Amino acid sequence: MAKARSTPTRKSPARKTHARKSAAKPLHDERYPNESKAYRAARDGLLKAEMDLRRNVEAVAALRRKLPTGGEIPHDYEFEEGAADIADTQTVRRVRMSELFDRDGSLVVYNYMYGPAMAKACPMCTSMLDSLNGAAKHAVQRVNVVVVAKSPIQRIREIARERGWTNLRLLSSANNSYNRDYHGESEDGKQNPSLNVFTRDGGTVRHTWGSELMFAPTDAGQHPRHIDMMWPLWNLFDLTREGRGKDWFPKLAYGG
Repeated sequence: MAKARSTPTRKSPARKTHARKSAAKPLHDERYPNESKAYRAARDGLLKAEMDLRRNVEAVAALRRKLPTGGEIPHDYEFEEGAADIADTQTVRRVRMSELFDRDGSLVVYNYMYGPAMAKACPMCTSMLDSLNGAAKHAVQRVNVVVVAKSPIQRIREIARERGWTNLRLLSSANNSYNRDYHGESEDGKQNPSLNVFTRDGGTVRHTWGSELMFAPTDAGQHPRHIDMMWPLWNLFDLTREGRGKDWFPKLAYGG
């Protein structure tokens, strides 16, 4: 009697799809010593999220560049500044906002929280400016960057000498309304860490962007940070297991 021929079993389309997903090709071939399969699988999932974040950052930057030009400045504000040499304690000159465009490109203005009534400068602002001082010599090859504070210019330059800020262009807004007009100061005189960007078209200076995230609603548990992208400190912490923490913030000085 002839033996019945067995029919090979066929995988269903659903099982084939599952098998393909299970054997998904890694995103790249680089590996670290002794990493586990579980680590690589989780890292590939995180890598996809990081790629999505990068795309989103670039998309938001593109939207920012497409903003219609904002309003013309209400005054050609007059500031005070010292000499380019931070060691010079005598020179003081007046400079108008329209004169801050030393090169073609935007004017980036950071409001430093250091008003005349403040005994000490804001530690958070100071930490950010410590980083910006290093980046400024590169940034000014393309754009104009200045730091504005409400204190007298010599008081601003005193802390600059203590911190070693040799690359920042420092201005005093003690005698104008710039801080109040561009949200670097509240009605009661409290200083805010506002960041604004301006452009100049011929002789007209216009606002193009401001750091409004600090005014917008925040999700539960979130700090109203608004300049994270230009502050290396927090981005460095984000790469670690410790993260940013909940109760640590920069100080003006740390114990030895």
